[in-house]
Amino acid sequence: MTIRLPDFKGGLRAYEPRAEPLALTPGAPLASRTVFSAAHVVADPYADTSPDAPAAVDWDATLAFRRHLWSHGLGVAEAMDTAQRGMGLDWAGAAELIRRSAAEAKAVGGRIACGVGTDQIAAGSLGEVRAAYEEQLAVVEESGAQAILMASRALCAAASGPEDYLEVYGHLLRQAGEPVVLHWLGPMFDPALEGYWGSSDLDTATDTFLEVIAAHPDKVDGIKVSLLDAAREIDIRRRLPQGVRCYTGDDFNYPELIAGDEKGFSHALLGIFDPLGPLAAEAVRVLDTGDVAGFRELLDPTVELSRHLFRTPTRFYKTGVVFLAWLAGHQSHFTMVGGLQSARSLPHFARAYELADGLGLFPDPKQAEERMRNLLALYGVAQ
Repeated sequence: MTIRLPDFKGGLRAYEPRAEPLALTPGAPLASRTVFSAAHVVADPYADTSPDAPAAVDWDATLAFRRHLWSHGLGVAEAMDTAQRGMGLDWAGAAELIRRSAAEAKAVGGRIACGVGTDQIAAGSLGEVRAAYEEQLAVVEESGAQAILMASRALCAAASGPEDYLEVYGHLLRQAGEPVVLHWLGPMFDPALEGYWGSSDLDTATDTFLEVIAAHPDKVDGIKVSLLDAAREIDIRRRLPQGVRCYTGDDFNYPELIAGDEKGFSHALLGIFDPLGPLAAEAVRVLDTGDVAGFRELLDPTVELSRHLFRTPTRFYKTGVVFLAWLAGHQSHFTMVGGLQSARSLPHFARAYELADGLGLFPDPKQAEERMRNLLALYGVAQ
């Protein structure tokens, strides 16, 4: 039986859904790479709220999804961009998410790292930015999770040049109780971060980023680079001090970056590993055996889906991630905090469904098809 899907030209095309899912089950812990999935939050669909009100979160479903990721050997990168930080989830909601997820991680033995930012303030002086970072760092460290120092809109607005970034990050790294992950999020994910590290010239910005790390190598576990530029990530990776990891945040080129080359490889901290979690874990287990070709054979076909979800405006990729979680049965509805379910078009959803189904990502393909049909009917597409 076929389903009629809208295309990008205003027409409909016939698609025959896959009958069986890809057989993926939890396996041995990952060994050769450290892999985090940046996880989404599940909204409470019954909450009487609005897009500009504080997020209403379904905590049971949100934590259940994290247990799903942990069961496949993945770490969870919590309260980051994929969880809609600054796009529906405010600091109060993020702090609660951090506390709950860190406690759940401890209970089940899962690995967790949590985002530290400054989103409790819209803007401020450098001193106020430092204080905001410190407040969030304390919450993450008190929860027992590893800290990820995220890029700050407020710092980007307040800084007058590279020296301000060196001062603020140096201060935070000296304070951190344990080594942290530094996160460089590019403006394609958040336009307010244009010119981060004190320059819109990426070569200059890269030098400042590396200067921060070189001054405090014992306080930096690793870096996450989200610039969608494989060549730049490789260059940065090769210039890191010994012992500092590179966690790829490149949702366009992750298979080749994780596989690496004769001079090294990237670990991973990726939003696309939210919908790809079980398949990504299986691919890394194949890589653990030294089978690079087998790893690429599993993961390379997923890049088309990832590039589709992360197409411009890239910051709306979260909508596709949650859409696929709904189709896969990880939540009972397609509602997002901040009303972000409206951020992508019906043809975009249709293509995401087709690509994910073709990869065998849906544990119950029939349920996914039925939910896709329901969405199409809601938009007025007759079958």
